[in-house]
Amino acid sequence: MKFKTIDEGFIAQHQSGSSADIPGTARCVLTAKGELVGCCLLSRGLGRNDMKQMIIRSQDGGKSWRKQGLLWPYLQDAYSIFGSISRAPDGECFFYGTRTKIETPGESFWSEATQGLKQNEIIWASSKDDGLTWTDPAVIPMPIPGSAEVAGAMCVTRNKIWLGSYAPYNTFDSALRVARNQVVVVRSSDQGLSWSHTPMLRFDDVNTSAAETWVIELTDGRLLGTAWHLNPSRGTDYPNVYSLSLDKGLTWQPARSTGIMGQSAALAPLPDGRALFIYNQRKHGEVGVWLAAVKPTESDFGIEANEIIWKAQTGTQGGSSGLHTEWTDFSFGEPSITVLPDNILLAALWCNQPGGQGTYYVKLKMLNDEQADL
Repeated sequence: MKFKTIDEGFIAQHQSGSSADIPGTARCVLTAKGELVGCCLLSRGLGRNDMKQMIIRSQDGGKSWRKQGLLWPYLQDAYSIFGSISRAPDGECFFYGTRTKIETPGESFWSEATQGLKQNEIIWASSKDDGLTWTDPAVIPMPIPGSAEVAGAMCVTRNKIWLGSYAPYNTFDSALRVARNQVVVVRSSDQGLSWSHTPMLRFDDVNTSAAETWVIELTDGRLLGTAWHLNPSRGTDYPNVYSLSLDKGLTWQPARSTGIMGQSAALAPLPDGRALFIYNQRKHGEVGVWLAAVKPTESDFGIEANEIIWKAQTGTQGGSSGLHTEWTDFSFGEPSITVLPDNILLAALWCNQPGGQGTYYVKLKMLNDEQADL
């Protein structure tokens, strides 16, 4: 398999010198009518506790976009909101993420001293009309002490189990002990009325932790979860990790290496049973966004293709190490991938490059080996 770029450009671009919010991370879904609906992050800068979500729409496969409006504009001065949009098998759309109280305008949600996030809450909401209107955000009780880093979208299975993953993080309270050597998945079998939780990934080394977690359902009903695996105190990256669940998220197989030394990543299922794994690369290969096609088993990630799809001009803004501890200096990140008809893929990411700043897209065609040789 190969990936061929057929189009690319900005979904939303920040004009140099403008005082407007900067477009960032975007997550997109395809509706039954063939329209792309996404949520696009707006903020004044990395680490600022002022995040808002703009609903965006495209009727031409991602080439042009229009702004629908802010998600929950009445909350923009009270909470900083981060999250992702997903679509259930029955067509209902979901938002899953976090909200953090804004106490002082211009404040940061990140503490360098504790390497922690300001205490936040996990939230979800839904839309039954393809993202035109949304329920108010509902809070999922935090199952263990700490803040939650929620990068991935909610997974709604074909038998209507709701699952969301997150990485436990330190807070601003240096005295609070957080069990960071795991990824937690919250699960509801009654459409959000009640929630249980279990470790999706657990690491034997208590000094290691995770970030950028995702969970999806494969076509055979298995659940696949992934995360960035690192040791913040040593500044060490490990290969991204994965786990499978064979019982709809009640239990998970032991964490295993993907064999890919990436950082932030996202997942999407393919109709043929495989999955797409899109990830950033700043330190262990050509700098940019990479895409892999995988067919995971309980013993191997099953990488069938793995190539760079977007080349970055710079990996960081100020020449820093590219380590997770210096994430506020990154110059691109948070990639996601959406599967479209006819073997077309839409990748989205945020970037702050010499060639422009904002939310960027790359449209790809999946080619089989015979097509790739032509």
